[in-house]
Amino acid sequence: MCDEPVDPGKSVNDLQGPSVDSRTADRKAKVAERLAHRGCNSRKGAVKVVIAWPDRLYVVEPAPLLAVAARLERKGGRETVGRCPTRQDAQDAADWLVDRFSRLTPGLPVTAGVEPGGGQFLVVLATGRR
Repeated sequence: MCDEPVDPGKSVNDLQGPSVDSRTADRKAKVAERLAHRGCNSRKGAVKVVIAWPDRLYVVEPAPLLAVAARLERKGGRETVGRCPTRQDAQDAADWLVDRFSRLTPGLPVTAGVEPGGGQFLVVLATGRR
């Protein structure tokens, strides 16, 4: 959730210790579980989890990444996740997203592309599934 590595050898009582996270409170959802920090996983119950886009990226109307991940895992396909004023801004965002999704959804290969549209550049995530 916080994008920091989890040490599975730490005590489960430590806030930085390992905890199993399913990314959803819905027990019927078919979402793969993953390792998270116990502290991060505990906070998730108290507040809605949001994966922040880095401040260094210039993205207009960035999509909520957990919702995007859930939709892509469930349905596959393509999804526009943000708009950028320049092609380089969009490419920087696309590169970050591919790296971020490789950890967020490790079993789902995601690619990112940049498409011109309306005087700006769209960042589009895609899976091989449709």
